[in-house]
Amino acid sequence: MQLNGAHVVLTGASGGLGIALAHALHAEGAQLLLCGRDAGRLGALRTSLGANAQVLLADLTQPADIERVATEAANFGADLLINNAGISGYGLLAQQPWAVIDAVLQINLIAPIRLTHTMLPHLVRKPAAAVVMVGSIFGSLPFAGFAAYSSAKAGLRGFSQALRRELADTPVEVFYFAPRAIDTALNSPAARRLNATLGNTQDAPEQVARRIVQSLHGTRYEHHLGFPERLFSWINGLNPRWIDRGVAAKLSAIKRIASEERA
Repeated sequence: MQLNGAHVVLTGASGGLGIALAHALHAEGAQLLLCGRDAGRLGALRTSLGANAQVLLADLTQPADIERVATEAANFGADLLINNAGISGYGLLAQQPWAVIDAVLQINLIAPIRLTHTMLPHLVRKPAAAVVMVGSIFGSLPFAGFAAYSSAKAGLRGFSQALRRELADTPVEVFYFAPRAIDTALNSPAARRLNATLGNTQDAPEQVARRIVQSLHGTRYEHHLGFPERLFSWINGLNPRWIDRGVAAKLSAIKRIASEERA
């Protein structure tokens, strides 16, 4: 994908990875339409990037906002959609209110599918275009304490693969990226304690953004970022029972920290 001069719609632009992606894409010469829910952070980001960036305040759980983003994207001449908006959801399923589970599913899975669906008629008319899904390693390595989040990201991966095959005879490419834990405010204090307790590596958002942008220049459409997480994802696809045993050894810590957060 040629990024110099590309017209990029970036969701979740007011979050940690979104801000890093905006800067990385801007450095490549892309024009940006930055979508998010935090007006202050979007405004500051636009100021730091200058004339090549526009901002659009939007809540992608609202159908009217999806339509508004799609309309603005068409007027902008978008040829690259990056579905980056997301929220975490650490907690034991039986202890989580349904409103939390529903929000995790809506923002991480339903919103990117719906926005992609709404923008596709415009994208398929471009000479070259792409849709990028920012997933998670938990989409391929589902983890205890993240049942709803893992389900949403696994669904996003499946959507990416199916859509790529569906659009194989069009100019639209479909990429899926699965980072491991990223050191941003997306992680709750409990999730941070869990990562520290289990020794999970957290990557800097700037590092992940660079990897995503670099990968867009290539023709490999699915990327799992981080080792040994990438290996464990492969093993999970080969024989999930092996991963079951590994996670079972960590289950007491997962449950203890999740329950402390709820108390």
